[in-house]
Amino acid sequence: MNKAVGLLCVVLISLAAQTQSKQNPPAGEKPAAKAEVPVIDGGIGPCYLELTVLGVDTKPVYNATVKVHITYGFGGFHHLDLQAGTNSDGKVKFMGMPAKVHNPPLQFDATQDTLEGSVNYDPATECHAKHEVKLDKPKPPADQQ
Repeated sequence: MNKAVGLLCVVLISLAAQTQSKQNPPAGEKPAAKAEVPVIDGGIGPCYLELTVLGVDTKPVYNATVKVHITYGFGGFHHLDLQAGTNSDGKVKFMGMPAKVHNPPLQFDATQDTLEGSVNYDPATECHAKHEVKLDKPKPPADQQ
C-alpha cells in the first residue's frame, strides 16, 4: 500500500513538472507578444471599423493619430468626435458607431508628423469593416503653384 502511494506521488509530481516545462519557453527565448489593438467606443451604435495605418514604405505606422467627426440622429443634431492612436502593428479599432450617419460617408483622417492620409467609411453599406490608410506627404493646394 505504501509503495502504491509513493508511486502515485512520483507520477503526479512528474506530470506537474512536465506540464510546467511546456508552458514556459526555454531560457533566452521570448514568446511572440501580440500587440493589443487600441479600441475606442463611441457607444452610439452597432458598427465598427478596424483600421491599419501604413507609411510611405507600406509598413505599419506606430502612434499615428486617427480622428473622425460623426454627425447623427434626426437632422444631424448630435455630434461625436473620436480620436485614437495606433499600436505597433499600425492598428486601431473604432466601435459603437451608428448605422445611419448624417451626410455619409464618414472620413477618418490619419496623421503622423508631416504625413497624412484618409479613408471614407459608410456604416450603412458596411457596418463591420476593415480598411487600410496609407500615409503620404500632403499635396500643396492648387492655387500655390
